[in-house]
Amino acid sequence: MMFIKFLSSFFLGLAVSTPWLTSSTILTRQDIQQNRVNPSKPPGTHKPSNTTGPGNATVKHDYGYKNFVYFANWDIYQRSYNPQQIPVSEVTHVLYAFWNLSPNGSVYNSDTYADLTKQFATDKPDGNTNNLYGSLKQLYILKKRNRHLKTLMTVGGWTYSTNFAAAASTESTRAKFASDVVSFVRDLGFDGVDIDWEYPSDDTQAGNFVLLLAEVRQQLDKYAETNAPGYHFLLTVACSAGPVNYKKLHLARMNEYVDNWNLMAYDYSGSWDKYVGHDANLYPSSSNKLSTPFNTHDAISDYLKAGVSASKIVLGIPLYGRAFVGTAGLGQPFQSVGPGTTENGIWDFKALPKAGAVEKIDRETISSYSYDASTQTLISYDNVEIVKQKVKYLQSNGLGGAMFWEASGDKSGSESLIGSAANALGTLDTKENLLLYPASKYRNLADGMPEE
Repeated sequence: MMFIKFLSSFFLGLAVSTPWLTSSTILTRQDIQQNRVNPSKPPGTHKPSNTTGPGNATVKHDYGYKNFVYFANWDIYQRSYNPQQIPVSEVTHVLYAFWNLSPNGSVYNSDTYADLTKQFATDKPDGNTNNLYGSLKQLYILKKRNRHLKTLMTVGGWTYSTNFAAAASTESTRAKFASDVVSFVRDLGFDGVDIDWEYPSDDTQAGNFVLLLAEVRQQLDKYAETNAPGYHFLLTVACSAGPVNYKKLHLARMNEYVDNWNLMAYDYSGSWDKYVGHDANLYPSSSNKLSTPFNTHDAISDYLKAGVSASKIVLGIPLYGRAFVGTAGLGQPFQSVGPGTTENGIWDFKALPKAGAVEKIDRETISSYSYDASTQTLISYDNVEIVKQKVKYLQSNGLGGAMFWEASGDKSGSESLIGSAANALGTLDTKENLLLYPASKYRNLADGMPEE
């Protein structure tokens, strides 16, 4: 989960350079990153004949498929979306975004009010000042009531990735980073850590990323030995579908430490482009190449060829659409991106298709979009049919499941993309979460929140 070139330079400058600025100030999709993919790179050359991909592999999933969803800590403000609204029966893992970090490796909450102190209507303060509240208390309660639900803290994202290079550069800063995230796991009741470094820029940083992952893995295992014998804390990474980014990484070495790769298979086209393109197409177009500057199939093929385990890859799916105004259609120029739900040019899936627009399917690329001829507006997004096709693809290739950015953008009921993926996946991961955190600094969590 869920920022950017798409923010104004004013807000982007503040978010990157001002450590005191919290997510309560920036109420946008901070996770959609500038240069998640590189607009200067040509489209992939694979010419698909069907929705079968790199390996047609059959992989055993001991606990079932994963259905990850990002929850953004700023959602409680303008969007009025709280953790209690996450469709937990259809989700296996919640990735809570984001934590910030310093060059010395220290990790800290980006919004302490949202995370730790906000009191919800169901909270019953008992006068103890050492209790956990905020969205993270609500996440723990969800875990307690839904034992299949695992939660992970996400560090970084586009806005908060500036200091990763320094934090990963020395043994001492890596140890500090790992120690801090383990402390958050202990204190806040997480089942693991998700690292979203956007992006290592050279071979040295890529090597340091491996060392950072190794240190986090070691410290998570050490904590488990003493505090949760036999429990495996998860370590995942959010990873790019843009070759200019992932081809710098030491993927095979990272794979030794990573439990899941959350592939950000979206943001393939947007305001930075000259031509209208699909946001999250599975395959490239042979007839309209300008509409598919990137594609998911080629990215997954490259990850597998580099030594990443297929069963560890989780296919990212957007819960939003990207708009283009003043255009004749896909592969054509556009004048602007127009308004959006909370940010220009980006509409929550729950707001789509817009009134007057006709929804269409591109079966060659496995993508969907809507077009309003009266306003010449095209919006690229995934609908239920496309999500089902993507699930077939990931299953046929032995991938580990699906991931969604981010929870607040979805519809409900039969139109839910999260729910559609869960139903299509079939058997979901049922491995139990961890509830025992007796060393937590928060009294109510250390006690297991017996009142809940």
